[in-house]
Amino acid sequence: MRSSRWTGCCEASDLFHHPNLRRKGLIQIGLNRGETRDREVQEVASMADIAAIESILHEIEKSAGVEDAVLVSRSGMHIAGTVPRGAHAETFVAMFAILLGAAETATSELKERLDSVVINLEASRVMIVNDGPKALFVLRASRDADPRRIKQEIEKYAKQIEEYL
Repeated sequence: MRSSRWTGCCEASDLFHHPNLRRKGLIQIGLNRGETRDREVQEVASMADIAAIESILHEIEKSAGVEDAVLVSRSGMHIAGTVPRGAHAETFVAMFAILLGAAETATSELKERLDSVVINLEASRVMIVNDGPKALFVLRASRDADPRRIKQEIEKYAKQIEEYL
């Protein structure tokens, strides 16, 4: 890796071995833990905006069988919301941003815009929903939750959230 503060994305294997990696794309090295997140979140939204986004995410969690709703920057930083209990927050949000980016790359030849990615787990389901050029939703729901209903619920609030970003 280069010695500058910002380095281009590295090999995929480095994502799991380099202790200072924070996200896909530009990676800031040599800062105190948490400083990168704070700086990026300030660029994305003010603290008042984050409180408003948190409120909207809680509304989403109250409906459609959603257990956890998280808003993540496209670069993989936590903006707002509840990361599932037991999950390491930085890893959780970064990997879902990378996953959505990989799905977009894999489907780009189809000449259609990727809407969402659904991951079916044993007891739950995770949806990654594109929320434009700045953010994405990561939603964990019960296994029997209807992804279409969740998507409709997200669409109700997406414009509001975009205004805060």
